[in-house]
Amino acid sequence: MDITTIGGIVAAFGFILLGQHLEGGHIESVLQGTAALIVFGGTLGATMVAYPMKDFMGGVKAGLSAVTEKKVNLSGLATEIVELAGIARRDGVLALEGRIQQLADPFLKRALGFVVDGLDPAVTRGTLEAEMDAEYEEGVVGAKVYETAGGFAPTVGILGAVLGLIHVMENLNDPSKLGGGIATAFVATVYGVGIANLILLPIANKLKRKLTAEKERKTMIAEGVLAIQEGLNPRVLEEKLRALTGGHAAPAKKAA
Repeated sequence: MDITTIGGIVAAFGFILLGQHLEGGHIESVLQGTAALIVFGGTLGATMVAYPMKDFMGGVKAGLSAVTEKKVNLSGLATEIVELAGIARRDGVLALEGRIQQLADPFLKRALGFVVDGLDPAVTRGTLEAEMDAEYEEGVVGAKVYETAGGFAPTVGILGAVLGLIHVMENLNDPSKLGGGIATAFVATVYGVGIANLILLPIANKLKRKLTAEKERKTMIAEGVLAIQEGLNPRVLEEKLRALTGGHAAPAKKAA
């Protein structure tokens, strides 16, 4: 679980409600079913209109990755690639065929399979880059769904506020109904701005960051496999992989 997502949302709403409480407010004053129905329902509907069903559902599913954490050990991955380079340099590329099924990373397994099968380096690079780009673009659509919803929510909140004020104006002769209409008006605005800036837009940003990190990881794998295909010295390859990860990957074990 990605604790920063859950913790961030809890902290954001928690501190806001705490501040309201310190000013003498009550949580009941911001719990308005009508305002919630207008803002959440309106935002959902507008977002559905903006995207085909496939993209919309893809965005809903993509949201799960904002609260889950995929552990990535770049140092271990670099070590594995360098060790494979050592085997290829010592025993030949075909010697890697027996190691492919032992690999845990599907992308590394597939990329190394291209090398063992004797594909042209240009074809290998093109195929891997096409796969990375397609996966990235698909993921970006999911992030944009939340970004779009974050853009609609404040506007729908204003719409709710206007509807609340209309209700107030219709009941000027009945003071007992004025409070509820005014409350709905202001709370709808709070809901729209709140879910946009505390949930939807931050999730969109996190999804994009995770997509970028995954693409960088796969780029490192692709460059490492292509280097193996070129017969690059394992020690030189290790330095190249460290450069690709911005120095975050720890030095890999020296290959035999």
